[in-house]
Amino acid sequence: MNYRHLGSAGLKISELSLGSWITYGGQVGEEVALKCMSAAYAAGVNFFDNAEAYARGNAEIVMGNVIKKMGWRRESLIISSKVFWGGEGPNDEGLSRKHIFEACRNSLKRVQLDYLDLFFCHRPDPNTPIEETVRAMDDLIHQGKILYWGTSEWSAADIMRAHALAREHHLTPPQMEQPQYNMFHRERVEKEYAPLYRGIGLGTTIWSPLASGLLTGKYNKGIPPDTRAALKGFEWLRDSVITPERIEKVKQLQPVAADLGCSMAQLGLAWCLKNPNVSTVITGASRPEQVNENMKAVEVVPKLTSNAMERIEEILANKLKEDEE
Repeated sequence: MNYRHLGSAGLKISELSLGSWITYGGQVGEEVALKCMSAAYAAGVNFFDNAEAYARGNAEIVMGNVIKKMGWRRESLIISSKVFWGGEGPNDEGLSRKHIFEACRNSLKRVQLDYLDLFFCHRPDPNTPIEETVRAMDDLIHQGKILYWGTSEWSAADIMRAHALAREHHLTPPQMEQPQYNMFHRERVEKEYAPLYRGIGLGTTIWSPLASGLLTGKYNKGIPPDTRAALKGFEWLRDSVITPERIEKVKQLQPVAADLGCSMAQLGLAWCLKNPNVSTVITGASRPEQVNENMKAVEVVPKLTSNAMERIEEILANKLKEDEE
């Protein structure tokens, strides 16, 4: 496993990490989660991603139980959570000082830890002043409850606004953003955030690197009943992600993966890792075998030569032109 800095921070984070969205406390139980996390940890993964909204807090409970059971050194782990969707009450969601404080406190109880390494604002909150959010995050840092704070799916303008307010009032600025990034979803990471990497040292912990499994090729012949796209509530995945045009491109990418001697999943993950502005690629898995396969993507990155990348770009046909960057 290789390790990258989280943007300009001194923190070193594994290139590949493991997330719990949908799976922990939902699709899989604690026993499977333990096997998956153990496989990732053995491969050198040190970042495990979570959120208060995942399985309504159950994902954090499962992750906390696994960490406690395995007895891993706290120093060897980077644990995150995210705040926004916490419950049904009027103050149980959003980025107000009250909800941020209570979300952090509740997350720490569920994961059974004294502090979180990373704490994300899961979405922008148009109903709360950014300054209130920045001050609340700074308070948590000074209280020792979180080490770094960041955003998820915020616009570059809002991130810059938060950073400017933090600098103006001598507060801790956001360090990282968690955006979606994959072969089919790339404009925000490659274009919109481009000025932020050098300008403020923004790190990125990207999610959905395989486009919700589309890039593995498992949807090439339809939607298998045991996949995420078959779940109730994921109609959007079938309608907006798994399109005929994208499936055709996935089929065209298969010979590329074959020539490189890797799986489609490994190709998709390695492609994301080729971007130097990606701090870590968050993977998902419901079986330890998936974890082991995904971890081998680090071996594929050196094989992605300029010729291989050009071949991929010809198939995708969605790279930004120079005058658009």
